[in-house]
Amino acid sequence: MRRKERDMELLRLAIAAAHSARENGNHPFGAVLADADGQWLLTAENTVVTERDCTGHAETNLMRKASAIYDADFLSQCTLYTSTEPCAMCSTAIFWGNVRRVVYALPETGLYDIVDESSEEVIQIPCREVFQKGKKAVVVEGPFLEEEAALVHQGFWT
Repeated sequence: MRRKERDMELLRLAIAAAHSARENGNHPFGAVLADADGQWLLTAENTVVTERDCTGHAETNLMRKASAIYDADFLSQCTLYTSTEPCAMCSTAIFWGNVRRVVYALPETGLYDIVDESSEEVIQIPCREVFQKGKKAVVVEGPFLEEEAALVHQGFWT
């Protein structure tokens, strides 16, 4: 299977995790980790509400799991797939965890088009900008499957 096709499959798994997060009473975000061969390793979803943890974003939860299991050298060969572009906090967790490739579906600008404009819960810093501040390269690809990724947010933020 071609890499791009596998990327889309894994992004759909991340979007499915976002649906699961929403069904479980959390914000609709999901993330998946795959190894260098594109084999699925881990999935995480947002747990901000149910765990009463403001840092319980899907990507941060995934990096907690991943760094407990895998060493930094292994993680440097992995790809993190996420239903929505990682926020600044999650981007930093990905950076510290040593994952060197991120593929996302819905861009932050697309999310903020959906979220209530009056919300104070917004920090608009694209993940590429966060990663560029670091001294190691993190490849970012996306957005992809924007319409599919936006569906899980419909009606959630209003």
